[in-house]
Amino acid sequence: MPDHYEVILRSITSFGLLLIGARILGKQTISKMTIFDFIASITMGAIAASLAFNTSIKFHLTFLSFSIFVAVVFLTAVISLKSKRGRKFFAGDPTIVLQNGKILENNMRKMRYTLDYLNQQLREKDIFNIEEVLYAIIETNGTLTVLKKPQYRYVTRQDLMIPEMQEQRLAIELIMDGEVMEQNLKQNNLSHKWLQLELDKRKLSKKEVVYAVLAANGNIYVDTYKDHIISPIDKE
Repeated sequence: MPDHYEVILRSITSFGLLLIGARILGKQTISKMTIFDFIASITMGAIAASLAFNTSIKFHLTFLSFSIFVAVVFLTAVISLKSKRGRKFFAGDPTIVLQNGKILENNMRKMRYTLDYLNQQLREKDIFNIEEVLYAIIETNGTLTVLKKPQYRYVTRQDLMIPEMQEQRLAIELIMDGEVMEQNLKQNNLSHKWLQLELDKRKLSKKEVVYAVLAANGNIYVDTYKDHIISPIDKE
């Protein structure tokens, strides 16, 4: 087989293997990762890249290596799911860096976590005054979780004793890209007649609608292909 045909075949196979591996290992591998997830993703990518273009390595050996690695990662995920000790070993523990508004220098030093980086992550959470913080914790995926002191927290409807509207469900997409979402209507006991009545109220037909969604509060948002905006700000 000519080299370029082999590379094409290997590249397609490599992509397929990565996709299958990601589906087996679950969404956690592609979300904000722990150290172990990061190592797993990097290694799987490296093996897949070798499979794609390194024709000097036999195909079945690379495939075997990739399969073994996916199996090992899957096994560690199962162990982490069933064992608290396993979870702690593979993912580690969260680390408190601020407690009762006081910086824990020893914990920061162990992680080689600087004050500059701490301030940066606090600013990303709209905290510019460190005195507002009651607790700050570095999670196992490297993100910073913050609990503010009570006097600096946002006021909620419950704090103000304001009655809230009950929301029993998620928003329901009715029309997307001009097509009626048949499955969503059926699952939520909504009829085409009801949908048409709602569109009639707005003097619209289904063909004019690009997106329609029934919000949890009962309101319907409808967006049409014709926006009737004379001068769009983001026109390209």
